[in-house]
Amino acid sequence: MSASLPGNRDLPASQYDLSTYWGRVKQSAQIADPSTLFVSSSGLEHAKRLVTSYKTGETKIMTPEIWNAKKIVDSTLHPDTGQPVFLPFRMSCFVISNLIVTAGMLTPNMGTTGTVAWQIINQSLNVAINSSNANKSSPLSTQTLVQSYLLAVSASCSVAVGLKSIVPRLKRVSPNAKLILGRLVPFAAVASAGALNVFLMRGEEIRRGIDVFPIQSEAEKAEREKNGKQVESLGKSKKAATLAVGETAISRVLNATPVMAIPPLVLVQLQKTDWLKQRPRMVLPINLGLILTTSIFALPLALAAFPQRQAVSARSLEKEFWDKGGQGGLVEFNRGI
Repeated sequence: MSASLPGNRDLPASQYDLSTYWGRVKQSAQIADPSTLFVSSSGLEHAKRLVTSYKTGETKIMTPEIWNAKKIVDSTLHPDTGQPVFLPFRMSCFVISNLIVTAGMLTPNMGTTGTVAWQIINQSLNVAINSSNANKSSPLSTQTLVQSYLLAVSASCSVAVGLKSIVPRLKRVSPNAKLILGRLVPFAAVASAGALNVFLMRGEEIRRGIDVFPIQSEAEKAEREKNGKQVESLGKSKKAATLAVGETAISRVLNATPVMAIPPLVLVQLQKTDWLKQRPRMVLPINLGLILTTSIFALPLALAAFPQRQAVSARSLEKEFWDKGGQGGLVEFNRGI
């Protein structure tokens, strides 16, 4: 992300008003824009040079070219390490990476073996995405990573298989209702295990805390730009970490809800039509199209639920931070994605 590049001058956070939900939706749509995946390594270096030129004061104003460079950098680099996130696990690749996996989980009339296999694949992808985009001030050990992965897989498989076996046994439910409930089993498994996955994969942040920084006034920012000093961390806060991980878990559920619920419900209705009954081979492409369309719109809406760079009152954290808040008594931290 652009914050990790050299220079003491702060870039504008966004072209949009991030204090509003719709402003964050527009910003999230840029971060999730798949077109940034096609930027070459030389294109990324060019974008980094443009952003750095503004941060070092060489360029005085934000031009359309620099805004585009910031978009490329923000969607490619991790905000804590400054290194490119592995391409399949970037937010800009989220829809593409999840398309086939989601379609697999939502396959109608799938057996237990297929259900378990797709849940394992999905949780493996979730682990990779959560780990790649987490706050890096409290990294996860390999042992904890493996343990968290196994717990997440166990949870998702248990929910999926358990509900899959329970739904057919419901006596006071109509066949049509059973059909709909059966199609929603993957949603229940993904939503519950997805939230658990975030807490497991980022549990080290909650145990150790994450770095928090004071909110600076415009005068303080100008002074910092002159003397070349970086904003120093006030320390690690467990309460900030709990908030960051909790909000990320909620955003995962918000993203999974439309993607895992709308396509199967629409497909159930379409499969009742004569047109689709006569063309069973069209079920898969229609399913993929429904998932892709829903995912494209759902991801920015879910990512925007909470600011990525979160500002809170210092007094809402541990007592050691109460008198260390910056402007307005506020501190900020990277929530992660």
